[in-house]
Amino acid sequence: MTAISSLQRRGIYAGLACSGGLAAAIVAGSRGLEDYDPALLPYTFGVLFACFAVAYRYSVWLRRPPTRLYWERGFELLLRSGSWRSAVFAARSAYENLLEQRFIRRRGTGRWFAHFCFAWGCALAGAVTFPLVFGWIHFATRADDPHWYRVVLFGWPVHDFHAESITRYVMFNLLNVSAVLVTVGAGLALRRRLSDRGAAARQQPGQDLLPLVLLLAISLTGLSLTFSMHLLEGHGYPTLSLVHALVVTLGLVYVPFGKFFHVFQRPAQVAVALCRRADAAGPPHTCRVCAQGFAGARQVADLKRVLGEVGLPWATGGGGGHYADVCPRCRRRLVGFAQGRALGLSGSRGSTLGSCASPGAE
Repeated sequence: MTAISSLQRRGIYAGLACSGGLAAAIVAGSRGLEDYDPALLPYTFGVLFACFAVAYRYSVWLRRPPTRLYWERGFELLLRSGSWRSAVFAARSAYENLLEQRFIRRRGTGRWFAHFCFAWGCALAGAVTFPLVFGWIHFATRADDPHWYRVVLFGWPVHDFHAESITRYVMFNLLNVSAVLVTVGAGLALRRRLSDRGAAARQQPGQDLLPLVLLLAISLTGLSLTFSMHLLEGHGYPTLSLVHALVVTLGLVYVPFGKFFHVFQRPAQVAVALCRRADAAGPPHTCRVCAQGFAGARQVADLKRVLGEVGLPWATGGGGGHYADVCPRCRRRLVGFAQGRALGLSGSRGSTLGSCASPGAE
């Protein structure tokens, strides 16, 4: 049996701490499970498992040398003295990448619209569903007038609204709105995946198609509950409810292991943006072959550190040099020159290859 590494052990501890903390929060927030609905137990188990697995994988991912270095550099740039400009830049980057999702818009307006719909549809569904499932929020009728609903948060009444008010209509249909958004977005994305030859050639069913199918299944089965309740007078509702619960639980179990996990990785893009900004403002690193600047000095130094930590020192002979000190253009020249020598080319051809490897050659 393979021994558990220290990295995996940290991940297990992180998963247990997060899932245990969530379970405690569910018990406390529902006032000792007094406001908890046992019918929602399958959803709760799915969320607790997803919480453990996400925390485990995220902990392991954060400990990887490249990720850990980006986070260290990001916090260093953000928290250093006089870094209010970095804080403003980080806030703008978070808005553009996490809220506006501009990184998708650069690839096409259609792709951005589809991603925007199912991303914010999922966010809205989570914001509504999780507090309800955990028993943190529930609705009750007022004792003095059953035509008035009361929103109860952690056991405290916070808002009353009439049964025929627009507030009641909006609040009781937020999940339907989110389901429509997800259906539109996932449907458009799935259509592109199946019709675009370029996308079809690169995609992997388990990573690209399955997430979209799961989103569609969750949304459509959720909408079928509303359809059954309002148009079929509740006919088939218990069966549809069970199917919806199974699909949602399957989606929650899939979150830590599939493409949905990038939701938790995306905030690291802010640290990447901070590092790129600092590299662009700092002095460039000079290529040891052509003596031209090609990247930020900090970036090259960090690259050397990461390569050493992952067992790829890339040291070159002569004065303790490093392959990362060579710019990409010179690397291509050196590769071509090495291939020519391996093929046994000599004479004028060898001289030509040698001149191509020289610093001034194009």
